[in-house]
Amino acid sequence: MRAFNVAFALLIIIGAANAANNKLKFWNLTANTVTELYLAPAETQNWGENQTKNDPDGSVDHDERLTVRNTPPGLYDAKLTDKAGRTCTVKNIEVKDKGVFSIEEKQLTDCTK
Repeated sequence: MRAFNVAFALLIIIGAANAANNKLKFWNLTANTVTELYLAPAETQNWGENQTKNDPDGSVDHDERLTVRNTPPGLYDAKLTDKAGRTCTVKNIEVKDKGVFSIEEKQLTDCTK
């Protein structure tokens, strides 16, 4: 019985570690630090919460990854603001369960300052 308890505890620990590593992430491949990031189901204006609040310093530096919360898999539009003062919208980003999606500088074509 003791061996079963130890094996069960190890499975729980391994499962928790895998869950922590399999969270949905945004990878900032733009030229600037992102200070706000909102997602909405594609072709809607139903913007969710500011995802940068999930980061300890409230922003996402170039080449940094950010945990994204409360976003099921699907097609999304993203709206971001960066430290350069631009607000940009990127359409039709595919978000996969427990994956990584990125936004690159070349995708930032719909921007205002």
